[in-house]
Amino acid sequence: MWTPTDEEKYGVVICSFRGSVPQGLVLEIGETVQILEKCEGWYRGVSTKKPNVKGIFPANYIHLKKAIVSNRGQYETVVPLEDSIVTEVTATLQEWASLWKQLYVKHRVDLFYKLRHVMNELIDLRRQLLSGHLTQDQVREVKRHITVRLDWGNEHLGLDLVPRKDFEVVDSDQISVSDLYKMHLSSRQSVQQSTSQVDTMRPRHGETCRMPVPHHFFLSLKSFTYNTIGEDTDVFFSLYDMREGKQISERFLARLNKNGGPRNPEKIERLCALFTDLSSKDMKRDLYIVAHVIRIGRMLLNDSKKGPAHLHYRRPYGCAVLSVLDVLQSLTEFKEEKDFVLKVYTCNNESEWSQIHENITRKSSAKYSAPSASHGLIISLQLLRGDMDQIRRENPMIFNRGVAITRKLGFPDVIMPGDIRNDLYLTLEKGDFERGGKSVQKNIEVTMYVLYADGEILKDCISLGSGEPDRSSYHSLVLYHSNSPRWGETIKLPVPIDRFRGSHLRFEFRHCSTKDKGEKKLFGFAFSPLMRDDGTTLSDDIHELYVYKCDENSTFNNHALYLGLPCCKEDYNGCPNIPSSLIFQRSTKESFFISTQLSSTKLTQNVDLLALLKWKAFPDRIMDILGRLRHVSGEEIVKFLQDILDTLFVILDDNTEKYGLLVFQSLVFIINLLRDIKYFHFRPVMDTYIQKHFAGALAYKELIRCLKWYMDCSAELIRQDHTQEAMRALEYLFKFIVQSRILYSRATCGMEEEQFRSSIQELFHSIRFVLSLDSRSSETLLFTQAALLNSFPTIFDELLQMFTVQEVAEFVRGTLGSMPSTVHIGQSMDVVKLQSIARTVDSRLFSFSESRRILLPVVLHHIHLHLRQQKELLICSGILGSIFSIVKSSSLEADVMEEVEMMVESLLDVLLQTLLTIMSKSHAQEAGEYVSCLLSLLRQMCDTHYQHLLDSFQSKDELKEFLLKIFCVFRSLMKMSVFPRDWTVMRQLTSNIIVTTVQYLSSALHKNFTETDFDFKVWNSYFSLAVLFINQPSLQLEIITSAKRKKILDKYGDMRVMMAYELFSMWQNLGEHKIHFIPGMIGPFLGVTLVPQPEVRNIMIPIFHDMMDWEQRKNGNFKQVEAELIDKLDSMVSEGKGDESYRELFSLLLLEKVEQETWRETGISFVTSVTRLMERLLDYRDCMKGEETENKKIGCTVNLMNFYKSEINKEEMYIRYIHKLCDMHLQAENYTEAAFTLLLYCELLQWEERPLREFLHYPSQTEWQRKEGLCRKIIHYFHKGKSWEFGIPLCRELACQYESLYDYQSLSWIRKMEASYYDNIMEQQRLEPEFFRVGFYGRKFPFFLRNKEYVCRGHDYERLEAFQQRMLSEFPQAVAMQHPNHPDDAILQCDAQYLQIYAVTPIPDYVDVLQMDRVPDRVKSFYRVNNVRKFRYDRPFHKGPKDKENEFKSLWIERTTLTLTHSLPGISRWFEVERRELVEVSPLENAIQVVENKNQELRALIGQYQHKQVHGNINLLSMCLNGVIDAAVNGGIARYQEAFFDKDYITKHPGDAEKITQLKELMQEQVHVLGVGLAVHEKFVHPEMRPLHKKLIDQFQMMRASLYHEFPGLDKLSPACSGSSTPRGNVLASHSPVSPESIKMTHRHSPMTLMGTGRHSSSSLSSHASSDMGNVVLLGDGSVGEAPEDLYHHMQLAYPSPRYQGSVTNVSVLSSSQASPSSSSLSSTHSAPSQMITSAPSSARGSPSLPDKYRHAREMMLLLPAHRDRPSSAMYPAAILENGQLPNFQPALFQQVVGACKPCSDPNLSVAEKAVPAAPSSWSLDSGAREAQPFLSAHMGRIMAPPVPPRSLLHGHYSLHFDAFHHPLGDTPPALPARTLRKSPLHPIPASPTSPQSGLDGSNSTLSGSASSGVSSLSESNFGHSSEAPPRTDTMDSMPGQVWNADEDLEPPYLPVHYSLSESAVLDAIKAQPCRSHSAPGCVIPQDPMDPPALPPKPYHPRLPALEHDEGVLLREEADRPRGLHRKASLPPGSIKEEQARMAWEHGRGEQ
Repeated sequence: MWTPTDEEKYGVVICSFRGSVPQGLVLEIGETVQILEKCEGWYRGVSTKKPNVKGIFPANYIHLKKAIVSNRGQYETVVPLEDSIVTEVTATLQEWASLWKQLYVKHRVDLFYKLRHVMNELIDLRRQLLSGHLTQDQVREVKRHITVRLDWGNEHLGLDLVPRKDFEVVDSDQISVSDLYKMHLSSRQSVQQSTSQVDTMRPRHGETCRMPVPHHFFLSLKSFTYNTIGEDTDVFFSLYDMREGKQISERFLARLNKNGGPRNPEKIERLCALFTDLSSKDMKRDLYIVAHVIRIGRMLLNDSKKGPAHLHYRRPYGCAVLSVLDVLQSLTEFKEEKDFVLKVYTCNNESEWSQIHENITRKSSAKYSAPSASHGLIISLQLLRGDMDQIRRENPMIFNRGVAITRKLGFPDVIMPGDIRNDLYLTLEKGDFERGGKSVQKNIEVTMYVLYADGEILKDCISLGSGEPDRSSYHSLVLYHSNSPRWGETIKLPVPIDRFRGSHLRFEFRHCSTKDKGEKKLFGFAFSPLMRDDGTTLSDDIHELYVYKCDENSTFNNHALYLGLPCCKEDYNGCPNIPSSLIFQRSTKESFFISTQLSSTKLTQNVDLLALLKWKAFPDRIMDILGRLRHVSGEEIVKFLQDILDTLFVILDDNTEKYGLLVFQSLVFIINLLRDIKYFHFRPVMDTYIQKHFAGALAYKELIRCLKWYMDCSAELIRQDHTQEAMRALEYLFKFIVQSRILYSRATCGMEEEQFRSSIQELFHSIRFVLSLDSRSSETLLFTQAALLNSFPTIFDELLQMFTVQEVAEFVRGTLGSMPSTVHIGQSMDVVKLQSIARTVDSRLFSFSESRRILLPVVLHHIHLHLRQQKELLICSGILGSIFSIVKSSSLEADVMEEVEMMVESLLDVLLQTLLTIMSKSHAQEAGEYVSCLLSLLRQMCDTHYQHLLDSFQSKDELKEFLLKIFCVFRSLMKMSVFPRDWTVMRQLTSNIIVTTVQYLSSALHKNFTETDFDFKVWNSYFSLAVLFINQPSLQLEIITSAKRKKILDKYGDMRVMMAYELFSMWQNLGEHKIHFIPGMIGPFLGVTLVPQPEVRNIMIPIFHDMMDWEQRKNGNFKQVEAELIDKLDSMVSEGKGDESYRELFSLLLLEKVEQETWRETGISFVTSVTRLMERLLDYRDCMKGEETENKKIGCTVNLMNFYKSEINKEEMYIRYIHKLCDMHLQAENYTEAAFTLLLYCELLQWEERPLREFLHYPSQTEWQRKEGLCRKIIHYFHKGKSWEFGIPLCRELACQYESLYDYQSLSWIRKMEASYYDNIMEQQRLEPEFFRVGFYGRKFPFFLRNKEYVCRGHDYERLEAFQQRMLSEFPQAVAMQHPNHPDDAILQCDAQYLQIYAVTPIPDYVDVLQMDRVPDRVKSFYRVNNVRKFRYDRPFHKGPKDKENEFKSLWIERTTLTLTHSLPGISRWFEVERRELVEVSPLENAIQVVENKNQELRALIGQYQHKQVHGNINLLSMCLNGVIDAAVNGGIARYQEAFFDKDYITKHPGDAEKITQLKELMQEQVHVLGVGLAVHEKFVHPEMRPLHKKLIDQFQMMRASLYHEFPGLDKLSPACSGSSTPRGNVLASHSPVSPESIKMTHRHSPMTLMGTGRHSSSSLSSHASSDMGNVVLLGDGSVGEAPEDLYHHMQLAYPSPRYQGSVTNVSVLSSSQASPSSSSLSSTHSAPSQMITSAPSSARGSPSLPDKYRHAREMMLLLPAHRDRPSSAMYPAAILENGQLPNFQPALFQQVVGACKPCSDPNLSVAEKAVPAAPSSWSLDSGAREAQPFLSAHMGRIMAPPVPPRSLLHGHYSLHFDAFHHPLGDTPPALPARTLRKSPLHPIPASPTSPQSGLDGSNSTLSGSASSGVSSLSESNFGHSSEAPPRTDTMDSMPGQVWNADEDLEPPYLPVHYSLSESAVLDAIKAQPCRSHSAPGCVIPQDPMDPPALPPKPYHPRLPALEHDEGVLLREEADRPRGLHRKASLPPGSIKEEQARMAWEHGRGEQ
């Protein structure tokens, strides 16, 4: 049965509970729980962390704590009954715990460890508090330590400052705002103190202490570890001031035996002393603890002969010192006893014994000896603080050990009454004695006795040191053989006060003989009385005493015999006539010196003071004695304070008339003496005297009379010193008056009461009289008034003993009222006046409500005056703070209402005015004070006060002024942040007061300023205030911890909601006046709605509908609302405000409202627009603030910018985002895009002189100037981005403007710029970028990307794989899709991110430029990849049944064309796809394009050779012809014949007749072109190459024969027939010769690439990285999919004899695993991702590839781009070698070709290292329609390589390198060449991420394979081999040739490198004299046009033939033919005359 608990209400979890039972409450150790019910060992309750969740938990898991339960029952609250500071520590540690761990995460390790230490300390201190074993003082100290540490931790963790009072957290409700402000300030100071020094000696938290705290040293001697003495020792400890050179304490004596232990066994562990009463000043002195060690024994330690054993002397041994300053810090921190070891040093010369301690501290090491061992005195020290009573209470153990109290030689700082002391300290200084006829000096011992007048030796009146009993005699040290001993030994003479007078000291001098007898012989004596005849004691000074001779027989029994003699020089002067016949004769040559110091409260050395105390002895001298009192020193007066005061009042009673004024003056003198800072601490002595010892019952009458007399005379007296002194002594004079009257009244039962009252009344009349005098003319009077005002508040408490509160208040009011009320009396007097008022307010009198009613008006009057004048603001604020504090503390009283009313009337307005002034000057401290005053006042005001206040305004203008003031102050208060950020308590309270005040004032605003009297200014001020209030950082509860949030909500609620309701209500009250605040308040209100508080949003968002409605009513539209809302939304969202939920709520609420309106359509459109803007703005903000990549940021900005332009037409915002986007592009170094972006702004401007305002970073200027500046900047960016073609139109535009203005200087500059751009276009290398299509699918993408597809322009050298990796790193959550199919709805709508990426081919717009003959290739290169809006990618598939014999018949291409929203490049690197079109390309169309492209390439190459007259190397032509003819003979073109000329095909496809005819014509054309080629070849062929030529002729005949049946008229055609003579002439003519760009086909393509692909190809099986080459793709692991399975088999058919393992068949192998048969059409091209194209193991490839699971995925094949250059072709494989041998090559050629080969493959090279520009070779026709390319021209941007030593070649021969020939002819595949990057002004072109070695693709200067296009085909034996290519072991043989000319490598320093050799280069070599000098290929520098030397290559740099060439030949007939579009930048061909080209062509035909 569950029963409610009675006692068990609160507990702490001591073991974590997992809640494993039904209804179980999960609890963590340390949590606190509130218990509601119990049942059989279980409790039911809630955790204080989650008060809403109830559950059960085991009772034994809970430690119960006592608690206070209030409101018992269902809603009871429980507060633990423990010290509030313990609760605070617990809560704070829990809060710190999580923050502490974060410090480690954030690498703030130093603070992490410090905080851990502090947390451990807090836990320990908390434990001490909870133990309950501490005294009150200890509790206070522990609390102080706790608060210091709590505040320190909060400060360093950035948490809130906790206001405290006496270490307890204050409740802000219980105190005034002023007090709360002061507590915050004091807490802040305490934190700063604790931060600088965690524990100082200063009291904290405002502890005030009038009494100084004395310090005490506890010293304990642990042991003396010297065992070398072997005699008893006395160790004397004392404190010595080194700076003043004097001892400041008594000595503590420890007597030790010869073993080093205590001589008295009872003293074991008890040799300790307490050096007491050291002041703070003493602690700062240069103090040392000095220990003198005296041995008791023989005269000489090591000589047993010196003196008999039974005689013991006190002999010096050694000294030890310890600096107090050195150990003080550790003693202060340690708090416990701490041990120290003191080394004992011995004196080298006994005559210097008295200075040994000084010599040690000064380190005069010659005068003392260090001990041989490191042992010495071991002492422990402890520093104690507090008075002796406190020390005894707190350290009882010390006193139980019998500690010796060792006092200061002088008095402590304070001598309390009853503290009686009478000590005379005597120091034996030195003596000078005669030798007395002896050969050696004496060993002198002094014996001293204290004798009374009767000759009796006083017992126990000599103390050698504390810790040992007093004795009757004293024996001094004996210094060996010294007639002038210096002892320096201090002893104390505690002579009883009654025996002091008449006592004297006698000193007896003896010589201690060291002979056998060892007698001590008396030879003289000296004496000195303790008190002089006049009653004064021996003065504190050095006294020289006379030495009188005597001997052992002399007797001192009759002391009168020598007392009559003079003891010293002063005594002698007093009695000169001394008879010489006395027994004792003075020894005139001997003297003896002593010094004395008296510490006595009863004896004095001052004659005047003694005369006063004994005044009755001199009755006639009383006047003089009283007058001389002023000359007595202060120390003497305070010492005898009680006696002096008693004497004065006795004299006053004796004769009031005669001595009254003098006694009054003496009393004033003594009182003022105690005001001195030095004697301030004696005031408690005076208070004690007045209360307990004063007995002058009649004194009051005379004191009042004298005081009044002084005041009345103040107007006439010139000198007012006595008057001013009397004014200063007012407090104690009144204390004496009142106490005297009380004593009198007590004695007489209240007689003369009326007389006393009237005398006080008269005294106050005199006071008012003094204050009312005009003191401007008299400075002395001013000082008198100031003194009076200063003292005046101190008398209130005394008066209250005799008068009622009202009476005293009336006295005070009259006095304060008598002061001049104007402020002009002088600043110093103002200050005094206000200080007096301040002390009045702080006095006890003011705490009575009866007195406040009387005093408050006059106080407020004076403050009001000062505030009006803005004078003494800080003092005024202090007074006000005190008043509010008192009013708050007594706020339960009914009188408070009246007082607050008074303050409101007097202060409110002037306070507001003062605050406005202060805030305008930004005086933070004054502002804080006055803000707290204002808030205190407002907080005290209730409904009645507000009602009275508002009723008190005479007119609406006054009310308006007041409202404006108070709203302005509140606004400033929130803007200025008067209170620091961590003053949360203060800030919350301030907000609460403001919102309450605003609620009171808003009704007045509505009532008075709404209808006819509408006032915009007041309303606007109100709205601004409300908006500022809601947006205050301190009120944003979402960003603070939940515990803190709960605390605030419990106390104040959410004040933002309160203010929002108030704001909404006031807005509704506006009615038709709302229109005045549109659009002004839109921004502020929008800011309010963006506050992340749902309720505030719900309240405020509908206001926008209201605004739209009112503007619609007024203007018929809401354009203003729209414009302003959009403007402000942008800035606010970018500041971090707003979120997705706000966007949804905004849309929902406004649409709901707008739906009901007549203007709903425009409204809905607007709301939708704003919602969409918010989507984009939020995306933009998230991108910008996150660690997002540049791409995301740029995309986001473009999206937002376009929205501003296209959808909402906000030009200014649009321009802002243009500049933001431009900056981002510049940061990412996208200069071209930056230029295009800036161009958008430029296009908005006109060439006009219209002035433009300052905007962004633009100054005020004309529109023309701004546009000019923009143009220049854009041109500059285009230049940096190498997009000179885009910059040139702008140059022209600027030139036009300059020309029209005749600004020829600028015109010249811009024209030169334009010219330089043309040069740059022709000379500088530029890379053609890749393009990638990216689809972003899924709802997790930002809005601007979600479910859209884009085409992106890649970075330089970036290939598909790298791009894909970049995209995946930008979107780490995204998953890459592995197929190109369009995703379904499930993917589009899922909460994930999917990326679909593949490469695409650009379709250029400028086709006409590309088709022009004479356009240099570098120009064409630009137009191929710029201004491109359409892109394409192809996917091959089979349609219909597949013919296994010839798959060309059914292989189709699916071609997708993407159209973008904008052309690339543009303002972004990527644009969205606007439209996609899908077409299918038939197999026949593909075949047409393949053949057409090959024809074009052949014609161009042949044309170049035909027009060269130089007889040289024609290897390129040989290779190209061999490739085409061999492929045709071995079944290449035959495949097309079989597929398309078949009767079945023609029958089935009657519509293809025209295309078939076209294909036939192209084949015929190819035969003609080959004929021309062979004719040219025959003409130029080298004799050694004739066998090759013969083989070509034979194969050509076979080829023609194979085509004979198809074309019966073929043999009749001339082999040299031109293209124009065929039916396809026009078509052929439309193709230009092979473009020189072909020389730049780069190595990034795979070595086994597909042949013959073109930009217009109908299909491409190559990847984007291998699209320039072959066309056959092998897919490993049977992953082809739609491609026929026997692709490989049919490849064999197409190339019937792949007999040579290293021969280069144009096959791209798509897997490094074993090949599977496949029958893909040889004319097809596949688009596959680059990572799928691999024909070598990954280790041999220069870049990473994706895992095999991707590599073999069939879908990935479909992602390959269509190739850009030409239709693919399998018809033209490379020449095949028979049986692995070269086909009929002469040995010389073989040597030439093979001999120079070298190792080229390095699988470890990175992509960048392999990156080199490249060009196709021309061995086979598979390289597509390309022009022959000249080498890099000398004037172009060169690819530089370092000079290499010469290697000569045969004269006239040029080396070609065929890497693929030169490898071990075994089973392993050939090593694949790679390249290092050469130094080049051009950007290197990197290897494809997918190309295995990037070396055999025709980009290599080594031509690999069977003289193919650089494409290595691997036959069957290559597949499935080891993943590592075998290392190459061959080296390059040097070949004989012309000797190297050393001069050649001087200029240029790096040789231009060329990486491939095209047909044009071969032809160029034939020409005798070039028209233009060109730089040689990479490793060759031409020495002579006729005789270029060959440069041997460096390793990994294949040799190239050194060729010079003329400009490339262009064929006129082909000028109009469409050209292949190449991806790489190319070198420009030289131009040549058309006539020359035509003649050369005809010549070729004739020969053929």
